[in-house]
Amino acid sequence: MRILRFDPIPYPLWRRWKPAWLRRVSRLLLRRWMPLDADEHPPDSPEAVTAYLRRWRLAGENLAPVDEKWLMLESVPDAEPRTAPDGRVRLPAQWEPVEAVMLAWPVLYPALWDGHAQMVRALSPVTQVVIIVPAPGWSDAISRFLAATMRLTPGIRFLCLPTDDIWVRDYGPIIGYGADGGRVCVKPVFDPLPNYPQARDNRMARRWAAFADIPVRALDLHLEGGNIWTDGAGTLIVSEQIFYSNPYLSRAGVEAKLRAVFDFHKLIVTPRLKREETGHVDLVVKLADAQTVLVGAAGVFYNGGQQRAAADLFRRETNAAGSPYRVFELPAPPPYLNWGVYPIWRSYTNALTANGRVLVPAFGIPDDARALAIYREAMPGYEIIPINCRASVNGGGAVHCLTRDIPPAASSELFANAPV
Repeated sequence: MRILRFDPIPYPLWRRWKPAWLRRVSRLLLRRWMPLDADEHPPDSPEAVTAYLRRWRLAGENLAPVDEKWLMLESVPDAEPRTAPDGRVRLPAQWEPVEAVMLAWPVLYPALWDGHAQMVRALSPVTQVVIIVPAPGWSDAISRFLAATMRLTPGIRFLCLPTDDIWVRDYGPIIGYGADGGRVCVKPVFDPLPNYPQARDNRMARRWAAFADIPVRALDLHLEGGNIWTDGAGTLIVSEQIFYSNPYLSRAGVEAKLRAVFDFHKLIVTPRLKREETGHVDLVVKLADAQTVLVGAAGVFYNGGQQRAAADLFRRETNAAGSPYRVFELPAPPPYLNWGVYPIWRSYTNALTANGRVLVPAFGIPDDARALAIYREAMPGYEIIPINCRASVNGGGAVHCLTRDIPPAASSELFANAPV
């Protein structure tokens, strides 16, 4: 087990660090591992696409352009959405039907392309996959990369919508259903990191909602999508990070703002991992169904107490319907230090459920097999699919953090795609 590693960090740190001389030095050091300005200077010709893919070892000799019918690229204008009427919004559970799953393609981070391609291959047979790109030239590069390992289908769609980063779970549209059964986009404030460009991420959900013609309900809280789980039937689960993110409000004040917008009856607050930058609940627990949760086992390292407290919480808790939880404990791999500074916590709860499939993070370690076996036991009837997250975890997240599921236009109480 290596405690110290020097892996590429999937965050544009060179845009965050101050003073200016440190940014310049970081650019000189980092350009060996990643194309630092690829989002702002996209490939503008087939030759440029080929050069990018070969420079970053993303393709072999077979680099023929794909048929244009697979490049279903649409540009999202910077427009204002409609305002949703007052009324509380029901967030669906992840085991309810999914219309589409969004991915923000990691054009700055070649090491993540393989994991993203695995997610596209796993998702495209069961739902539409929306690939967000910062400029039109990227649809050609990504299509060529995908075509090398899978058959492209009309269910793969490209949206040109510039963002600041790839963690679309946190800033992407949080879609639920209003009192009339129609979709509503809930838009909290997104600005979790200091000294970091986040304006385009904060704007992304509103732009997409206007494009999709979905009204928006503002939520006056600092909140990321990775810190919300729900069973769709009255239970909302967050970590205590929500109180740190809103220090000007009391605990009661935070809950009042949540209840003013989300339709739930019971709030469960879990511990957050210590020395982990996001504090999100999806690194602590995953809802498998309304009565089943998966949590990280209590390890011997720094966060063992936090993980034990989360497991104990759900063993004594009930959901909004009063039903007790079944608790399954997943492996909790020990952390490592990246560049001697960043503690990296690998979490198997950072998984995505979509239309009968569960995409589970895999890190290339022995614990992967045990985690997948536990998922199969906890979620019988689902297809459990491992996704390579060895590179993405160095940015603090995995499958769930990198995806944003969109429910269909009509609310369904039947949960038709949940295996029984």
